[in-house]
Amino acid sequence: MVERYKSLWKWMLVPLLVMQAGIFVDYWGDFSENTWAVHIHYWNATLWYLFLISQPWLFARGDMQRHRTLGMVGLLLAGGMVFLSVGQLNRDIVYANFARDNAGEIGPFTEWFFFQVLMIEVVLITAFIAAIVMAIVKRKSMEDHAWWMASTAFLLMMPALGRGLQGVWIGIHGFSPELTSVLTIPVYICQAIIIAMALGAALWLGKLRHPATWLAVGANAILFILERIARAPAVQAFWRSVIAA
Repeated sequence: MVERYKSLWKWMLVPLLVMQAGIFVDYWGDFSENTWAVHIHYWNATLWYLFLISQPWLFARGDMQRHRTLGMVGLLLAGGMVFLSVGQLNRDIVYANFARDNAGEIGPFTEWFFFQVLMIEVVLITAFIAAIVMAIVKRKSMEDHAWWMASTAFLLMMPALGRGLQGVWIGIHGFSPELTSVLTIPVYICQAIIIAMALGAALWLGKLRHPATWLAVGANAILFILERIARAPAVQAFWRSVIAA
């Protein structure tokens, strides 16, 4: 089993490539129009995935001194992911308010959708924090530490992959207020892909029953039940009161 962890860095290339493919058009398609917040968020996330590749690579080489040193740098990246993700939540409220006040101007996107996005982002970043904490707690257990860290790849993928699949869906079906399927089908496909990837990696490492697997799968699966909650006026009012927009 240790040998599998030595080749884990190769498998961690897959989440990186999936994430980059998902966000490629959305980010690079209007690169010059993106705000600094978007640029910093994108590159921080990219560096995190590269970090998840480099750490098992250093372990495979037996270079534990650099592994530990880079681990300290990783804490800065993890903190950046948390604060940048929280900082993006206001954007969801802004889009929700725009969709409410300008019906049809952004196609089928209505305010409940952006509250759904907001809530899944809160769930995923909370799960990310929990995984990082557990990776630190379990740092003396190689297998536990490695899987807690690796599982974070599946907690950060949704926004990028979801946007990419929505872009494909719109490209196929067009962009109009009647295209309500874009609000659910590509998003649910996104979550199914992420869950399948997490389970596949867990199966390969013999970690199907590991708490990190439950956390990664559960956090992504929650999106399947969020639509009804996101549509509730009381829920929307709560988030508007918590996150000033």
